[in-house]
Amino acid sequence: MINTKAIFIFNFLLVTVIGFSQSTIQWKQVHPGIWKLTVGKPEKISLLKAAGIQPDEKGLSTLPVSSFPIDKKAIVVQHRNGKITLRLPLQKEEQIFGFGLNFQTVNQRGRILNLHVDHYGGCDNGRTHAPVPFYVSSTGYGVLVDAARYMTVYVGTGVRTDTKNPPVLYNRNTDKNWDAQPYSDAVEIVVPAAGLELYVFAGPTPMNVVQRYNLMNGGGYLPPKWGLGFTQRVPTLYNQTDILNEAKEFEKHDFPLDFIGVEPGWQSMSYPCTFEWDKTRFPNPKRFVDSLFKMGVRSNLWLNPYVAPSSSLFPKVKNMSGSHTVWNGLVPDFSLPQVKQFYKEHFSNHHLTIGVSGYKIDEVDGFDSWLWPDVATFPSGLSGEQMRQVYGLLVQNMTAGWFKEKNQRTYGLVRGSNAGASSFPYVIYNDNYSHKDFITALVNSSFAGVLWTPEVRASKTAEEWLRRMQSVCFSPMAMINAWADGTKPWSFPEVEGAVREVASLRMQLLPYIYSSFAQYKFEGKPPFRSMNLIEGFGFKTTTAEGKLDGTQNPYAMSIKKDIKDQYMMGDLILVAPMFTGEKSRKVNLPAGKWYDFYTGDMAGENQLIEITPGLDKIPLFVKDGALIPMIAPMRQAPSASAVLPLIVRHYGKATGSFILYDDDGISFNYEKGINSFTKLSVSKDENGNYFGRMTDPQAGKPFGYQMNVSWVFMTK
Repeated sequence: MINTKAIFIFNFLLVTVIGFSQSTIQWKQVHPGIWKLTVGKPEKISLLKAAGIQPDEKGLSTLPVSSFPIDKKAIVVQHRNGKITLRLPLQKEEQIFGFGLNFQTVNQRGRILNLHVDHYGGCDNGRTHAPVPFYVSSTGYGVLVDAARYMTVYVGTGVRTDTKNPPVLYNRNTDKNWDAQPYSDAVEIVVPAAGLELYVFAGPTPMNVVQRYNLMNGGGYLPPKWGLGFTQRVPTLYNQTDILNEAKEFEKHDFPLDFIGVEPGWQSMSYPCTFEWDKTRFPNPKRFVDSLFKMGVRSNLWLNPYVAPSSSLFPKVKNMSGSHTVWNGLVPDFSLPQVKQFYKEHFSNHHLTIGVSGYKIDEVDGFDSWLWPDVATFPSGLSGEQMRQVYGLLVQNMTAGWFKEKNQRTYGLVRGSNAGASSFPYVIYNDNYSHKDFITALVNSSFAGVLWTPEVRASKTAEEWLRRMQSVCFSPMAMINAWADGTKPWSFPEVEGAVREVASLRMQLLPYIYSSFAQYKFEGKPPFRSMNLIEGFGFKTTTAEGKLDGTQNPYAMSIKKDIKDQYMMGDLILVAPMFTGEKSRKVNLPAGKWYDFYTGDMAGENQLIEITPGLDKIPLFVKDGALIPMIAPMRQAPSASAVLPLIVRHYGKATGSFILYDDDGISFNYEKGINSFTKLSVSKDENGNYFGRMTDPQAGKPFGYQMNVSWVFMTK
């Protein structure tokens, strides 16, 4: 049992401080296993303030009790020349994960990052869609810097002359161990602010750290069931007839479809936006939305938040917007309550009252030449820099609140986010189109408290099309983004069957996926997660000697190797995507026995295996003793009233259990306890035969499955 009294007792710890009037600074335990240090005078806006976080105290109280996890005497805070610098210690073999949504690297040790909301530009330099200033150590602690400023981070790169752990001195002329990047024992962060709040998260495991971070931010988001189905985003200038015909085509091809993304052409003007329907392409928006809904399809509208002069919203927000425009549109100051009220009224009148189910929020990230410059000012007094760091948070928080007031869950897309976003109903996407980068981003999203989709657009070959579709079906949002080229799931007829099969498999796995998202909500566990968060995963980042090259690598920099092409979906399923041109690949299996998802055959145990899976299936592996709840194939997510047959697969030789979560799938009533947690288990009888059991669902609680469970024992 946790000593609840102890939770509220302040733990006062010393930290070295230079440049402040106090001789000591006091850490305050603000939640179980989470401490906060206030440095200087924090600014009126911060990342967590913009996100409006509401910590999940109940969830936090269930995590292991842990003491302050860092040597407090080794934490140094300095305040000089209008900037705060932070120095935190690093151990010799410590790996550092996080610092936002990175696309090419997982272990960030040895890197220099400029954390700045922006488009991903092809390299992990800190300028990204979610430059979250939160990192997780392999030794079991985490650090968050809460400030709405561009930060420069040196992740074990700088070596101080007064270090207690000096690197070994080598002579490059005679010693092959010479390295252009000597060992450094600190993370150093520069924040151009007069004040900030610094948080430290205890473990004891890296997963516990991530859980604490997500739960402090309100817990992860639990999407509506329809949000976990399939979505198609249609070409920009499709009209309402085109879109309805598209939905009918999905029916004709017997392909899953739960919501359709309507791109910029729905508006009377876009870039900048009116947020008002174009009467030529959409003469009757309500009839259009209703017609889709009758087909079981929700509508999701594209927008960016910049107001066109022709919008009826323009005169209302003209004097409450920034000093600079974006695409000739106003940049509203969303930190002002009146602006948010004007938007709420406008969007309610034009969208929410006719049944629109969600939004795709574009262009709240970058490029610099598109958005407002740092010299911009805003009526609230926020600088252009501060607004850049929080704009995506402010828009997400505002729009999510509209649906929450209607007791209606939503699920959509966003281009820019930051710390504190765990509980927002948005998945990040971008304009990059590297399949491998997409998977690395999915891995890294689990350290940042955000969701990411490796969306599908066009492909050059049927093989590439199928491989991309396989990956997107094992991600937070299964989406084709056909805004530019009008591609369809069946664009390559030779693999249409295999594409339909993997999309159907996602629908079959909805009970498992939905239960994994419930873990995200109530326990803070990311539904899609890095292997480095998994207990028993022994791989550590390795380095290979760099080949000396006078033009490409003149300092023979070593090459870092991460595990960035495989990940976990929930607790039990390991996903190992294949990429175009690959006939085989290697998979790192954690401790314990692992089994092939499709056959139930033993795959390996705590080892590196090589597989040749063929084209038609994405490689999936399942833990020993795992129970995987499934339903029969269906085109659309189950309704609140559906009661479906339940199929439970058991893998391996060990007994096991699974907590199956359910609720109405559409409202926030689950927050009032109107939900169910039902235990599935497999045991052995006295003759050594396996048998399954499901506890009785809680009386009066939502439970959309029949009591007669079909138990399938996959391992013979």
